[in-house]
Amino acid sequence: MSNLVWLSQLQQHRAIAVIRAPEMELAKQMALTVAAGGMQLIEITWNSDRAAELISQLRSELPNCTIGTGTLFNVQELKEAIACGAQFLFTPHVDLAMIQAAITQDVPIIPGALSPTEIVTAWNQGASCVKVFPVEAVGGANYIKSLQGPLGKIPLIPTGGVNLDNAKDFLEAGAIAVGLSSQLFPKHLVTKGNWQAIAEQVKKLIQQIGYFRVKNENFP
Repeated sequence: MSNLVWLSQLQQHRAIAVIRAPEMELAKQMALTVAAGGMQLIEITWNSDRAAELISQLRSELPNCTIGTGTLFNVQELKEAIACGAQFLFTPHVDLAMIQAAITQDVPIIPGALSPTEIVTAWNQGASCVKVFPVEAVGGANYIKSLQGPLGKIPLIPTGGVNLDNAKDFLEAGAIAVGLSSQLFPKHLVTKGNWQAIAEQVKKLIQQIGYFRVKNENFP
C-alpha cells in the first residue's frame, strides 16, 4: 500500500484502534468489536499473543478493514510483520534502517517520536507520517497544536493519552488521525464480556469525529 493511499485512509477514518492482548482469542474479539463499531484501521501490536497469526486471520475475516501492526523494534520483526500481511507498521522509536526497509517493501511506516528534531528526522528519512508518543506526557492536544506552525506539513498521529473524550481535541489541533488503545476497552466491560457496549462506544467516537473525516488541506 502506497503512502498516498495510507494518508487517504487516515483522512477518511481519523482513528486507529490499537489492540494489545495476552491471548489471541481476546485480541481477535477486540478487533471484531471495533470493526462492528465502525473502525476500519486496526493495529495489532507485535507483542500480542500470536500476532502474526492473528493479523493473517483478520486480513481474511475483515476485508473492509486495514490491518497493521505496531511495537516493532527491529528490521527482523518488521520483515516478519510484512510477511504475515501487515498493511502498515508502527514503531515506538525512530530507526533509520527500519524506515528504509519498509520503504523498500512499499509498506507505510509510522515511527514514534516526541521532540521536533525526532519528528523531522523521521519525516526526512521517508516516514509516511509520524506517531507522537507519549503525547500526554508533553501537553496532549496543546503540544500537537504548538507543532503546527513549524511542522504543519508533517502528518502526525498522537497516541498515549488519547481517549474517547479528547480524540476530537487532537484532530482540532491538527493531527491527521489518533490512536486509541486501552481507552476503547474499559476493563469492567471486557471482564463482563459486554462487547456490544464497547461497540456502541466506538460508534459514538466515530460520530464525534465525523466532522473531521474530510480531506485536510495540509496534506496531499
